[in-house]
Amino acid sequence: MCGYDLYENDSAAWDSDNGIYSTQMYTQRVQQILASHDPRKPIFLYIAYQAVHSPLQAPGKYFEHYRSIVNINRRRYAAMLSCLDEAINNVTLALQRYGFYDNSIIVYSSDNGGQPTAGGSNWPLRGSKGTYWEGGVRAVGFVHSPLLKNKGTVCKELVHITDWYPTLISLAEGQIDEDIQLDGYDVWETISEGLRSPRVDILHNIDPIYTKAKNGSWAAGYGIWNTAIQSAIRVQHWKLLTGNPGYSDWVPPQSFSNLGPNRWHNERITLSTGKTVWLFNITADPYERVDLSSRYPGIVKQLLRRLSQFNKTAVPVRYPPKDPRSNPRLNGGVWGPWYKEENQRKRPRKNKAEKKQKKSKKKKQQQKAGSFPTCQRAVIPA
Repeated sequence: MCGYDLYENDSAAWDSDNGIYSTQMYTQRVQQILASHDPRKPIFLYIAYQAVHSPLQAPGKYFEHYRSIVNINRRRYAAMLSCLDEAINNVTLALQRYGFYDNSIIVYSSDNGGQPTAGGSNWPLRGSKGTYWEGGVRAVGFVHSPLLKNKGTVCKELVHITDWYPTLISLAEGQIDEDIQLDGYDVWETISEGLRSPRVDILHNIDPIYTKAKNGSWAAGYGIWNTAIQSAIRVQHWKLLTGNPGYSDWVPPQSFSNLGPNRWHNERITLSTGKTVWLFNITADPYERVDLSSRYPGIVKQLLRRLSQFNKTAVPVRYPPKDPRSNPRLNGGVWGPWYKEENQRKRPRKNKAEKKQKKSKKKKQQQKAGSFPTCQRAVIPA
């Protein structure tokens, strides 16, 4: 299936797609918003850049500084990141130009670790995107603001993405209903002043529908937890993983090689047969090289109990099969909401003039959208 997926609020933004690289397009839109907004009034901007992510593409000029990088994926990745750096700078300049900067907070965050096969690097952390190892769940980030009390410091406390909501609400002097049991905490004093984080644990994930580890069992989980289930949890210094945590190699930087996976054979690891529980002291061993599960069974049991407690609050997984009615071909060539309730489908019959007008409008829309015979990936030469 192929469809158009650029939106302006609730409508497909056909007129906004002028072949502009998306990182630059989003930045231009932010500049327009700031230029027309009253800086005396509050504003929240969530800028979800598509970089850095595959497909690895960037405008040609950003490759100039990276000709020496032999690995083509790493070179493209570096070029994309340079464009993103420029975008963040341009957003910051716009905040200053239009009078927002002195009372603003910029949070830069990512959603997961890098993908080494697509130019990313998590070295010296273990694993990659899509895994529960630190290379998959740790993400780079920073907070920049004139409002920070301690600038230029590194925060080593526990902070999770769910903490941004209560933190930002508090900074904006908003109120959160006390009856709402949020997963997040207000961590502004932790970030700004270096105080201890109110957070003591992070549930990285529990995935009940992921492929079960063949050798996992309730017995291996001391009757507390079925270790066939893919899960990971952090409690203070300790991190526990069960099931199949995913690809577990340590992948050195690829900047100087184009030789394929053999270049890191010395760091490859074969998971022990039958093993479905791992325990690490992440503070002392952030690279997850020393498994302590057999040495500290008491800690393992404590973390398994915490996993079990979290799991009791989980709602049932809803993962419906693909539905052909979602095909953009049936919805004006656009990806978007498609499901209609039965009472919405039963509409009164339209007269001939209305039908003709609708048919003409649909034809015009399809001409603009194109027939979408295949999804083609644009190629931007290096």
